[in-house]
Amino acid sequence: MEYTRREMLARLGLAGLGAAMLPVAEKSAASSLMRPPTAGSAACPFRLAVINDEITQDFERACQIVSSDFGLRWIELRSMWNKNVTELDAKQIEDARKIIDEHKLRVTDIASPLFKTDWPGAPQSSQSEKRDQFHADFDASAQDKLLERCVSLCKSFKTDRIRCFDYWRLDDPKPYRAAINAKLRQAAERCAKDGIVLLLENEMSCNTATGEEAAAVLKAIPNKNFMLNWDPGNAAALGSTPYPAGYELLPKDRIGHCHCKDVVSKPDHKYDWAPVGAGIVDWVGQLQALQRDGFHYGLSLETHWHGAGSPEASTRVSMDGLKKVLSKAGISC
Repeated sequence: MEYTRREMLARLGLAGLGAAMLPVAEKSAASSLMRPPTAGSAACPFRLAVINDEITQDFERACQIVSSDFGLRWIELRSMWNKNVTELDAKQIEDARKIIDEHKLRVTDIASPLFKTDWPGAPQSSQSEKRDQFHADFDASAQDKLLERCVSLCKSFKTDRIRCFDYWRLDDPKPYRAAINAKLRQAAERCAKDGIVLLLENEMSCNTATGEEAAAVLKAIPNKNFMLNWDPGNAAALGSTPYPAGYELLPKDRIGHCHCKDVVSKPDHKYDWAPVGAGIVDWVGQLQALQRDGFHYGLSLETHWHGAGSPEASTRVSMDGLKKVLSKAGISC
């Protein structure tokens, strides 16, 4: 499934965040780096969540569904009110915080578009004009400011995690890999100053897409606060086998978040999204392995599939699928 790129260019809008950067939030973020979660269910080993805009751009409704209908206590923030989370102004941040508090939710991470752009000096990626960035488009020169924005948002939303990527996928990334790793390492070092974990997502349109590629990057960047946002669906979309093959290659103590979606294969090596449990990803085995290996961070539904007619309806179907898979895996959430 392809997305159209948003036409509207984003602006950083850093003004007004100072008041939201509370010292207590800084301490909370730092101390929660490796702390086991409070789950929606007391027995749930994961921070079961949904990416908010997979439901609706109406943030209050999204939170109501996550909290009341799905019975969860965690939510992942990406875009709302037709703005990327990194684009929210001070009032919108405060409004979002109030809504989160009203629904007794906590934020797993800031699902930012950090480093989802072309690597400067490399041939333009074939992905750079095709992939959706969820109401954001920051070129390479804006990434340092975007990172600072994300650090501020972590403090505002009392979370200790920022999701990032590693630039649009190149036909031959080898000449640029060391420099890309250096940039990621630099960003992780910046995050460490505020007790923040930088999560690299394996994304089929970026240079780290599979378990094998993710393992190589984690080895090259040993910083403890540089972790993986493991996305088996993304790996499967590229033709890889995420579980067990890809997962077995990963250092289990470096997995700091997980996205849940499913994939069906199509002719000519193409793919389409599917509800969790209705595709080719072995989610029962994957979830059992995550529990066995002590994973206790965010497990976020990232629906992507729109076969039920609307994002909300489709997310309801996929959440039902995820809960059934969890039950088959013997995991109570």
